[in-house]
Amino acid sequence: MTVIRQQDFIDSIEDALQFISYYHPLDYVKAVEQAYLKEESQAAKDAMAQILINSRMSAEGKRPLCQDTGIVTCFVKIGMGVSWDKTDMTVQQMVDEGTRRAYMNPDNPLRASIVEDPAGARKNTKDNTPAVVHIDTVPGDKIEVMIAAKGGGSENKSKMVMLNPSDDIVEWVLKTLPTMGAGWCPPGMLGLGIGGTAEKAAVLAKESLMDPVDIQELIERGPQTTDEKLRVEIYERVNKLGIGAQGLGGLTTVVDVK
Repeated sequence: MTVIRQQDFIDSIEDALQFISYYHPLDYVKAVEQAYLKEESQAAKDAMAQILINSRMSAEGKRPLCQDTGIVTCFVKIGMGVSWDKTDMTVQQMVDEGTRRAYMNPDNPLRASIVEDPAGARKNTKDNTPAVVHIDTVPGDKIEVMIAAKGGGSENKSKMVMLNPSDDIVEWVLKTLPTMGAGWCPPGMLGLGIGGTAEKAAVLAKESLMDPVDIQELIERGPQTTDEKLRVEIYERVNKLGIGAQGLGGLTTVVDVK
């Protein structure tokens, strides 16, 4: 049986949140670079150049990529063979403690955006807690944590719909995306959750965004499954809408669809 130290878990959450505040994932940087190289619209090209320059400056200076440092979203998969050295805190509380330390780090303080009593006083919690934590138990003796700081611009553009079996998923996406404006800061990724109950579909969509950007590899080898064919069709047809980087028009609105 593997024993996980509570302090190690909290430290890992803090370190991860600081890390992702100033480092873009390499797959995203490469995808934006490729989109930049093929872009024909000068306005969109300039917008992507700014994203890439900002990404490098943030990495070198260890300062946030964006003033919106997000709501912490955490997927924790806990092996059935795992035990903890202390049991006085829940997983939610441990993630919140790591979040608190990360956002109040004096060397790189991050903007706290979370409020308590959201339907009433809306008072800022000052430390960006609570985080949104999804916990699964899985076989094995390890813990896997996938964590993101989800910006409000994209989070607030989330859409949900109950479709009939005869409805077309692709057509719904194509109808919906232009209504979202540019507040989600394209070029980005689309995550779709299909099936289950309403809350299950939403979680599936969110978790899918944790996967690496790999649509070009998929296109090169050719889609095989229904899901892969759907991903490629949505990717190609969304990019034909011409929304483009930061909504300025252009060839690339999304770098991947999950």
